[in-house]
Amino acid sequence: MSTLVLLEKFAAGWNAHDINALLDCMTDDGVFYGSAGAEPDGATTKGKAELRASYSALWQTFPDAAWNDVQHFIAGDRAVTEWRFTGTKADGSTVNVRGCDVFVIRDGKIAVKDTFRKQVL
Repeated sequence: MSTLVLLEKFAAGWNAHDINALLDCMTDDGVFYGSAGAEPDGATTKGKAELRASYSALWQTFPDAAWNDVQHFIAGDRAVTEWRFTGTKADGSTVNVRGCDVFVIRDGKIAVKDTFRKQVL
């Protein structure tokens, strides 16, 4: 599968809230660096079991989570996906931010997903 098709499948998995589709796009030792956390790299999640828990938690927090205005850019084994994230928490508060994921692609799958997003103040 081409990197573009891989990224389109990954983006569709997020919007479908399909954890298996997401994990199918990632290497077994895949790493996710969240946009927030106690370390400079954000919260770090490694391996499919941790990825499953981390990714699923987002839909718990934002049951209507959606990524729109998606655009992909590819350069060799690196890629970027820009997006607009919207979601509503259980308390009714909403989020509407722009961000991007920077990827490392290995053997046709995502080996690293590093997320960056705007902070609304």
